[in-house]
Amino acid sequence: MKIICIGLNYHKHAQEMGWKLPTEPVVFLKPDSSLLKNNKPFFLPDFSENIHYEVEVVVKISKLGKSISAKFAPRYFDEVTLGIDITARDIQSRNAAAGYPWELSKGFDGAAPVGSFVPVSALEDVNNLDFRLEINGKVVQQSNTSDLIFSISEIIEYVSRFFTLKTGDLIFTGTPSGVGQLKRNDKLVAFLGDKPLLDFVIK
Repeated sequence: MKIICIGLNYHKHAQEMGWKLPTEPVVFLKPDSSLLKNNKPFFLPDFSENIHYEVEVVVKISKLGKSISAKFAPRYFDEVTLGIDITARDIQSRNAAAGYPWELSKGFDGAAPVGSFVPVSALEDVNNLDFRLEINGKVVQQSNTSDLIFSISEIIEYVSRFFTLKTGDLIFTGTPSGVGQLKRNDKLVAFLGDKPLLDFVIK
């Protein structure tokens, strides 16, 4: 399975990072070894001094697809959840300044925690989903999928031009503003609407 991630997909997050707004989706990958499930704790690595959280809506691909039109994209996923794109910001900044890829800063072990999945059929509209991240009981990120620069369907259309999508693949759709540093003993809870889908601690 693949973990496909979209960067800079909310206006305010692009602004807070000092990046220009993208004219097409910014795509990077995480290996399957970065997946962290079942609310297991995340252990801060020893190779970075600045590990950040980025909460995102995640869709799970439900069938094989290639070169999928946006209008047919909803047929290719039937579950969503919330995930955290954990990022070694110091490594990302250093590599980006040198024109190098992001993978070392985004794809390390455990850098993709995901919560429990919700059937799309139980949701009114995937393009109008409220979500938020709380750390130690305080809201640090909050947004709605209507604020995405590129919608879920547009993302699927774009990435499926390059990658054959397979059952079980995950797409992280981008994070809103409010990203920040993680510290040991932080407790993260991510909510879709008022339902907590992800709840884990930093070790």
